[in-house]
Amino acid sequence: MATRLFPDDQMERLKSYPDIGTDELIRFFTLTAADAAFVSPGRGRGPTDRLGLAVQLCTLPWLGFVPDEVRYAPPAVVARLAGRLGVDPQALERYGERPQTRTDHLRLVCDYLRWKSAPTGGIELKELEEFLLGRALEHDSPTTLFNLACEYLIANRTVRPGVVRLLEMVATARTTARTVTHDLLAPLLTGQMTADLDLLPRVDAGLGMTRLAWLTKPAVDATATSIKTSIEKLTWVRAMDGHLIDLSMLAAERRRFLATIGRRLTGQALERRDDERRYPILLTLVAQSAVDLLDEVVGLFDQAVSAREARAKGRTEKALAERGKSGESRQALLDMILPVLADPGIPDEQVGGLLRGQIGMGRIREAAAMGWPALPRDNGQLAEMNASYNYLRQFVPQVLAAIDFRGGPGADELMQALAMLAELSRTGTRKVPAGVPDGFVPARFRDYLTRAQRQNDDVSYRHYWELCVLLGVRDGLRSGDVFVPGSRRYADPSSYLFTEPVWATRRDEFCALVGKPADGRVGLEQGLEELHTTLGDLERVLADTGPDEVGSVRLDEQGNLVIPPLSAEDVPAEATTIKEELAGMLPFAPIASLLIELDHRTGFLSCFTHAGGRKQAMSGDLKRNILAVLIANATNLGLVKMAEACGVPYDVLAWTQEWYVREETLREANTVIVNHHHGLAFAKVFGGGTMSSSDGQRFPTRGKSLTARAMNTFFADEGLSTYTHVSDQHSTYGTKVIVPTTREAHYVLDDFLGNATDLPIAEHATDTHGVTLINFALFDLVGKALTPRIRDLGKVTLCRDDTPTVVNACYPHAGPLLTDRLDQDLIVDMWPDLLRMAGSLKFGQATASLIVGKWSAASRQNTLAIALKEWGTLRRTIHSAKYLSDPVYRRKIGRQLNKGESLHALRRDLHYANQGSIRRRHLEQQTEQAWCLTVLTNAVITWTTEYYAMAVDRLRAAGRDIPDELLAHISPAHSENINFFGTITVDIEAELAKLDERGVRPLRGFGPGGQ
Repeated sequence: MATRLFPDDQMERLKSYPDIGTDELIRFFTLTAADAAFVSPGRGRGPTDRLGLAVQLCTLPWLGFVPDEVRYAPPAVVARLAGRLGVDPQALERYGERPQTRTDHLRLVCDYLRWKSAPTGGIELKELEEFLLGRALEHDSPTTLFNLACEYLIANRTVRPGVVRLLEMVATARTTARTVTHDLLAPLLTGQMTADLDLLPRVDAGLGMTRLAWLTKPAVDATATSIKTSIEKLTWVRAMDGHLIDLSMLAAERRRFLATIGRRLTGQALERRDDERRYPILLTLVAQSAVDLLDEVVGLFDQAVSAREARAKGRTEKALAERGKSGESRQALLDMILPVLADPGIPDEQVGGLLRGQIGMGRIREAAAMGWPALPRDNGQLAEMNASYNYLRQFVPQVLAAIDFRGGPGADELMQALAMLAELSRTGTRKVPAGVPDGFVPARFRDYLTRAQRQNDDVSYRHYWELCVLLGVRDGLRSGDVFVPGSRRYADPSSYLFTEPVWATRRDEFCALVGKPADGRVGLEQGLEELHTTLGDLERVLADTGPDEVGSVRLDEQGNLVIPPLSAEDVPAEATTIKEELAGMLPFAPIASLLIELDHRTGFLSCFTHAGGRKQAMSGDLKRNILAVLIANATNLGLVKMAEACGVPYDVLAWTQEWYVREETLREANTVIVNHHHGLAFAKVFGGGTMSSSDGQRFPTRGKSLTARAMNTFFADEGLSTYTHVSDQHSTYGTKVIVPTTREAHYVLDDFLGNATDLPIAEHATDTHGVTLINFALFDLVGKALTPRIRDLGKVTLCRDDTPTVVNACYPHAGPLLTDRLDQDLIVDMWPDLLRMAGSLKFGQATASLIVGKWSAASRQNTLAIALKEWGTLRRTIHSAKYLSDPVYRRKIGRQLNKGESLHALRRDLHYANQGSIRRRHLEQQTEQAWCLTVLTNAVITWTTEYYAMAVDRLRAAGRDIPDELLAHISPAHSENINFFGTITVDIEAELAKLDERGVRPLRGFGPGGQ
């Protein structure tokens, strides 16, 4: 039955009045003069009917329907309308005693507002059916389809039919969509293809598992064996033409949904499904696997080559250290020899004997035998890497045979060399032919090839030349100069951007959205005007500050910029006192109780929908299981220990995690919590939600993982990083797992642009690790501001727009700090492409981390990258001038970064089990665990904020003067009142029974609800 799509309580909510916010109250329940005249025609309509009619009049555009029980409208609605009409709000209680009155009034409202009904068999429902089918081919979630249907009906001024009728239409649309999907894919489902697909869910005796499980099991390390296994999978998928499957007839969301189902279902479950459902799932999974495996092979190749390079670098540094020790001994000998040689009183014929006597022949022979060979330009790193040549050859031929590497502008010689290397590997030829391309070889490696040629050492030449080719390909993949057709991560960089025709249709919309002119000259003029304004401020600060004013930004006597650290922020003693007092008033709560209470107020658990698209009633047991999985992952306890702690069987928790707790549902739940927190009046004390910051936090790992790296400074063995985005209200709106050795700056824009919360963030702070010229440029081009705290800012290159003579005349103190001339012509010429790149990011065409990473590493032949860095230099100069001249600006940035640091501590408190070591090995699993930690962190922040507000209200009611300025120094990253340990009881009904009529716990030391 359609009604089973939603639980009974949700069905009732869909038929009734929801809570209303201030914005909606003003927008929908404000009567115009014409509305008032319609409601009160002057005669024949009493106060009850007038108020009831007014409620229906305003409710219809708000909800798209009018609930049967009009008299149960929100009190704020009734009071507002009653005041406008000059009637008693109590009059509504008698409205609708005669049902026909309510029906007649709704008909009058529809006529007045020009809305229409949707009778069975009418054209309105036919059009709705077509709309739902189109959306069902994109989304399979019943909740999403139901909400889209409601939005469609409101947009078309059609009264929503009954909930049951609408849910029946949703169910029909989903069933029809499955049939249509199969019909669209039918031409691809040939006899051979279906036979190959049928092999996937069956156990392969040679593998000991199903082909499906084999294909979808990602690698955990970048060894030669793993690379060859991934190539074997890619070859198998290509053998069934998986890389040639064109699924463009299906919406991207539909393809993603089908592939997700295929990854999560067991082989037995797939075989039990009928052909109409099974084949589309398997076909989509194979097509996606072809892309995923291609990216995996290239990524493993990159990581394997880089690992051997890092090992060679480590050995080189160790050898240099040993050479340094030997150098000290030789320097000691030199210190003994030079005074003798420099003394004119010692005859030449006595020098040799004197030195041999003083130093000793044994020491002299030892130094002579040791030698002191000259080092190559790279200090011998390539020679050290040559020790790994045989290891690399275990997989390089297979990679070259399986991957179609292509080169962009400036990579022609490298591509010719790569093609020749592939041919040498294919034929087994060892000697490199004369005249092979080597113009791509860096200058620091060229001496190796020259020396090998001079010595006629064909083996060494082959080794060094091949290593240079592999390193060149690796670097080209990172910069985008080398790409792989069919790949998602390593595609041609130009494919990440809107095509010119598509961009032409969206350019005006983008420029209006971000406030950027389409004309490059106008854009440059605006940037230069801002530059001169900030330089003028900096000039005044430097001119008014003497070299002896130690606490201020100043120029010393040599003209060098001196940037003293800001004095510690003045936190009033009263703030510390009030925080301790508030903390003492907060109730104690186990983490499970906190989550149950928060769900009661926000409903965030309803975001955890079944991956198969099935909407099941959110029973108490299911809520309990989801909460147990969230706590198990966030605390790092794991499902086995959680099963012991809460009494729910392990297999139940594992099934819940597999089908309900996914990145998309975790993101959605997190958004609900963040939005709820943002709507709290007390959250405004911390900030307006307009600023955020991002930073990485490192966690140790156990076992092999592609995302883990060894970093002796942070880990005993290996670890990974989570990169989080935190608002000025202390809420976390973005989380990403990254390799700890990669540059954090590549990921700053990802969650910033992908922010799906209500936070109106316009400004973003980072530390030095999050800063690149590309980021400065892109933040500005998408209409936002990057405001980092940069270490050693006095050494950063700043730009000027004119000659040094002209600039120094305008800014005698600040001018000498501007060392580079801005290439204004390049910016103007490339402005259309700069906007196109920014628009591609803003509208979701490209992933920011890919753009930032590739264009940061782009070669000098990439004009767009150069122009982007020029604009970034301008924006960095503007920021630096403002940062240096305005201590309030500096302090604001530092305060925001400190908020992120305080959340690091809270996350470590939560993530306590197993010494905080992450044991999940695959990126998808690690990402899900990181989001569980983010959800619980935000839950603690939100819960604490709510109870802080209650405690402050209680103290103010008692006559205490507690200004908001004092409360701004208090952080809700407080966990002392929350118990993460011991037996975890997830009893929803029992916990809800502990709450008062307002749904909260009593404050400590006060009565119920803190009253």
